[in-house]
Amino acid sequence: MQTQKAKPQIWSSRVGVIFAVMGSAIGLGNFLRFPGLAAKYGGGSFMIPYAVAFLLLGLPIAWAEWSLGRMGGRKGFNSSPGIFFALWKNRAAPYLGVLGLMIPIGIYMYYVYIEAWCLYYAIGYLTGTVPGGNDPTVFASFFESFTGQGRDGALFNQGLKPAVWMLLICFALNFAVVYRGLNKGIELISRVAIPVLFLCAFGVLFRVLTLGTPDPAFPERNVLNGLGFMWNPNYGDKTFLESLANPEMWLEAAGQMFFSLSVGFGIIITYASYVHQDEDIVLSGTTSAAGNLFAEVALGGLITIPAAFVFLGPENAGGSTFQLGFMTLPNVFARMALGQVVGFLWFGLLFIAAITSSISMLQPAIAFFEEGLGLGRRAAVTILGFITLVGTTFVVFFSHNLKALDMMDFWVGNVLIYLLATVTITAFAWGIGAEKGVAEAERGSLMRVPRVFLFIMRYVSPLYLVLIFVFWMYAKLPDYWLQVQTDDVSFYTLTFLIVVGVFLSMLVATAARRWRKQEGQS
Repeated sequence: MQTQKAKPQIWSSRVGVIFAVMGSAIGLGNFLRFPGLAAKYGGGSFMIPYAVAFLLLGLPIAWAEWSLGRMGGRKGFNSSPGIFFALWKNRAAPYLGVLGLMIPIGIYMYYVYIEAWCLYYAIGYLTGTVPGGNDPTVFASFFESFTGQGRDGALFNQGLKPAVWMLLICFALNFAVVYRGLNKGIELISRVAIPVLFLCAFGVLFRVLTLGTPDPAFPERNVLNGLGFMWNPNYGDKTFLESLANPEMWLEAAGQMFFSLSVGFGIIITYASYVHQDEDIVLSGTTSAAGNLFAEVALGGLITIPAAFVFLGPENAGGSTFQLGFMTLPNVFARMALGQVVGFLWFGLLFIAAITSSISMLQPAIAFFEEGLGLGRRAAVTILGFITLVGTTFVVFFSHNLKALDMMDFWVGNVLIYLLATVTITAFAWGIGAEKGVAEAERGSLMRVPRVFLFIMRYVSPLYLVLIFVFWMYAKLPDYWLQVQTDDVSFYTLTFLIVVGVFLSMLVATAARRWRKQEGQS
């Protein structure tokens, strides 16, 4: 039974939806987080758990979200709470969809701030205001000062600092795009931005691959050895099996896969609800995943670590996401011929990757406000803008050592993503049934889902997720929970997220009553 009129918004073409989903998936994790993890866990060795996570988690969950989204869209719903309400006749179903709102909203609150850093650095390389030289401490000091890591409230002291101004610009750009709607906003930007992103990436990659041996004093620091450092399996003093027995590597690979394909975010399920009902979603989902993996492995994996290896040596070719992106690589660009141009292209592509991801994080909540609360787009955008601005201001104010950002990333960008991914694949395989779900995915598709994935979706993916989540929580939760108990900022951050979650749950409760009333009247 159709409970609500279908939204008039719909993707104008298959290319449009593929670019939009690729834009959502291709983000900072592709070019910064993935290379850092690969270098940390033995280069090519990391690709084994990464490939396993892709086959057992990433691709099955992506197909499930595409199928669920189109099924929900056919019933007139575009948000996770609405789609869950339409597909599973259980009073608790819409509340499971709260995660599909909380995750993109919560991640956006700090992701747009990192996006602002990328924009500032891109402009800085274009205008020549980013520091140079061969002293690595200069780049670290500049980044720490720019992001206000010295103390809380540093970016608001004696007027707004550049990071805040860049943030306001990014905020305005994001909401200007989503306000224009699906076709004239998100789809249009994605169709332009993704090709530009790849052009920038190829430009940077060409410069890296033509570096040769820039310092004759270190002949071993050449491009070939840099590529080998990144991709040759490195087990250290361990055997192959001992290296694979590292549980932390498997945990990191699974987490990276969620960010790589944008699964477990509540975004694909919303995007898929706008496709034509005869769209080949198996092909679209697979194509989007392949394009994203190409950006991550073939571009991100060939640029960052090899470039750092060539100029700084193996001992400095790595580090955390922020260290690699905003400290190590600026140091590399300062030593490179045409480094200012390459730096502009690099941070330009990071900004493009970030903004195409951040705008995708806004659409699920806007869709919910429109269909669940009956709001117009202007009102929906305004309310969401207020909520996210409060959260981002919280992150920016508590800037000391980026603690608020780190805590939000742990609770929302890790814990909740694992939970939603588990709920999604379990509901797909056991709630509506794997056969029914796959049949829906294959309707109108030339490409078929291999039958082995029915077994994987029913048993392997849920079990794999549960085991990974339990081990991951065992490894990470004690430290973060201790911080909540002993550190005020960590406590405030978790409390703030709980308040946002409760608020969204109340809105979902209101929407559910509205949907049930409409259902009873139809």
